[in-house]
Amino acid sequence: MFRFRSFAAVSAVAASFALGGAASAQTVLNFAHSTAQNSHYSMGVQAFAKTLSELSNGKFEIREQAAGALGGERDVIEGLQIGSVELTISSTGPLGNFVPEALVLDLPFLFKDYDAARSILDGEIGQELLAKVSENNLVALAWSENGFRHVTNSRGPINTPADLDGLKIRTMENPVHMEAFRAAGASPTPMAFPEVFAALQQHVIDGQENPIPVITASKFWEVQDNLTLTGHVYSPAIILAAPSLWDGLSDEEKGWFQEAATAAVAATRAKVEADEANGVALLRENGMKVIEKVDQAAFQKAVSPAYDTFVSKYGDEMLKRIQAAQ
Repeated sequence: MFRFRSFAAVSAVAASFALGGAASAQTVLNFAHSTAQNSHYSMGVQAFAKTLSELSNGKFEIREQAAGALGGERDVIEGLQIGSVELTISSTGPLGNFVPEALVLDLPFLFKDYDAARSILDGEIGQELLAKVSENNLVALAWSENGFRHVTNSRGPINTPADLDGLKIRTMENPVHMEAFRAAGASPTPMAFPEVFAALQQHVIDGQENPIPVITASKFWEVQDNLTLTGHVYSPAIILAAPSLWDGLSDEEKGWFQEAATAAVAATRAKVEADEANGVALLRENGMKVIEKVDQAAFQKAVSPAYDTFVSKYGDEMLKRIQAAQ
């Protein structure tokens, strides 16, 4: 952690100097994410970089920091708040630790399909939640995407919720996800994403849960034998900027960043769609056994206590609005 803080601090000084220099000077900004180069996140970052460079005539250069190079998602979000990282695309996993209102998005089986999820996040509800995020020393630019999450493991096939019993499964650092898997009988183990592959390889954990684009980009077939398409959670992503960066921009420049975020969302979603179309076949080709058809109603019932816990803590107003919008 000390090494990460030291590197990030140097980055912040460099970015601050660039922002304070002459208008013609190029400003280099670190855009951090946790997935591999050329993953769906990476495609989004590259689209962001291209759009921003074009709109600014090269004034802003994006330096992609992939695969957790600047730390896990929680580390990076904290870095945004203190100004040591400029931009990130992150799952909502750690976001609830900073913005409890966003936890509603992590409830299992909340969104019925991609169209519903995208429509809601791009609409009034999504904009309200972005505004809530921006009240917490963060600048929320747009909702992006990971996809529907599925379970992989090295212990054996997961056909029913009973097969989750005792499974030591990595979850995001998110209380809603942990509660859902605990209710289903699994042993949830929160862990920063950059640590997951090694933990699976060393059998510290039995499995993990992620969307197809993450599973393929991470080559989890090297350390996991089984995949079950549970689709238990639609996982959004969010594009965030550091207030220290944002506050130094003109209104015109802020518009460029917003346009770049829109381009990033489109590129990320396109990559998710491509991976969803081809990813299962790729995983099979690399030796994974895939269970495509499960009784989703049974899994939904198994994780339903997560709803009771959520509502008791945060109420059900936003939950009901999202359910009614589908």
